[in-house]
Amino acid sequence: MGGFFGTVSKTGCVTDLFYGTDYNSHLGTKRGGMATYNEEEKMFARSIHNLESTYFRTKFEDGLDKFKGNSGIGIISDTDPQPIILNSHLGRFAIVTVAKIANLQELEDDLLAQNMHFSELSSGQTNQTELIALLIIQGRTFVEGIENVYKRVKGSCSLLLLTEDGIIAARDKWGRTPIVIGRKEGAYAATSESSSFPNLGYEIDRYLGPGEIVRLRADSVEQLRKPEEKMQICSFLWVYYGFPTSSYEGRNVEDVRFTSGLKMAQTDTSEVDCACGIPDSGVGMALGYAEGKGVPYHRAIAKYTPTWPRSFTPSRQEMRNLVAKMKLIPNRSMLEGKRLLFCDDSIVRGTQLRDNVKVLYEYGVKEVHIRIACPPLIYSCPFIGFTASKSPLELVTRRIIKELEGDENKNLEKYASTGSPEYNRMVEIMRERFGFTSLRFNTLETLVEAIGLPKCKICTHCFDGSSCF
Repeated sequence: MGGFFGTVSKTGCVTDLFYGTDYNSHLGTKRGGMATYNEEEKMFARSIHNLESTYFRTKFEDGLDKFKGNSGIGIISDTDPQPIILNSHLGRFAIVTVAKIANLQELEDDLLAQNMHFSELSSGQTNQTELIALLIIQGRTFVEGIENVYKRVKGSCSLLLLTEDGIIAARDKWGRTPIVIGRKEGAYAATSESSSFPNLGYEIDRYLGPGEIVRLRADSVEQLRKPEEKMQICSFLWVYYGFPTSSYEGRNVEDVRFTSGLKMAQTDTSEVDCACGIPDSGVGMALGYAEGKGVPYHRAIAKYTPTWPRSFTPSRQEMRNLVAKMKLIPNRSMLEGKRLLFCDDSIVRGTQLRDNVKVLYEYGVKEVHIRIACPPLIYSCPFIGFTASKSPLELVTRRIIKELEGDENKNLEKYASTGSPEYNRMVEIMRERFGFTSLRFNTLETLVEAIGLPKCKICTHCFDGSSCF
């Protein structure tokens, strides 16, 4: 997916920029980049590093001396190298984006037909951040250019522009990805994750609305474009992507996970000895489930964090499977002879969960009950960079549907409907194949209630296929 951080300060910004960007590292693992603007020397500085084999801090901390100035932007990206720096009729600027462009080829062909060119090729392909920058400079102003992005891009795009006059922050037109504004004495910041703020001394100032554009200076926030009325923020931010201490639209991630587990437990009749969370994103739900069920919470599986990053980091699926297995260590002393209930964020391919359950039984677990924080993932995401669902048949649900219907695209609405015969059959097949004692998914209604926003403002496409366009 990706996350960014930008700050404008009355003093040097490099320390805040470095740590603020690093606090977005859970959102991406492919590349990291930073750019600063030095007002005294009228100079931009930029560095981009590959993060697939190491961490952001490791790559950047030894080279911080090259960054000088009071304003800067940083990115943790799952896509192309960023930031991009351009000189245009709008002036010089650096840009970072959290985006997914579904119509990339169409836009590329159109820009080439206008005699524009692409210089920032990534593995032989067009860099989508550069493409977005080229759309922006078609406008007479930055705002007009960003509105051109809103009009032309199918998918989503939130961005930060580091200009010679502060930072322009622009949230995706549908608000699918968030931007949070923070403030402290003598500085403002914009980020994808509000968890970037506390340890750097920032307080949340506001959440940008869908399509809203603002300019940050060290002592002010100027609104350049009012927000749209309609919003479709990704519900999976609360289920999986978000860091526990982050908040979007005023709703804290950990609180939503806790509430969804609590509500599920209140209607669950299974008899279990304790509740456990699959680290990390299943822990909050399991704590809520334990309270709602009146059973203890046990840490029967621990995540080994010093050297194993997130499971989708490697480019090859075989390596992702290995990382997923190696990073989670079961605790035999907490497992043997018990009826355990495990909470997890979702089931995508199911490979990791199947392997984990096999080990649990080998360690003497009596029963394994699985509770999932969201409804079954039926549809792949066309709107944001949800890397685990690039095509329908990567979803275990769609493979089962293909087996049952002969076509992975047939009767999807029935399989997405909780309690329907098709839904129940699909879930039962998953339970049998993975070896669970029982399997339950949260309902869409419970998830929406836990998030606490109106259904019409939340994107639930991957669960029910709903779409704004």
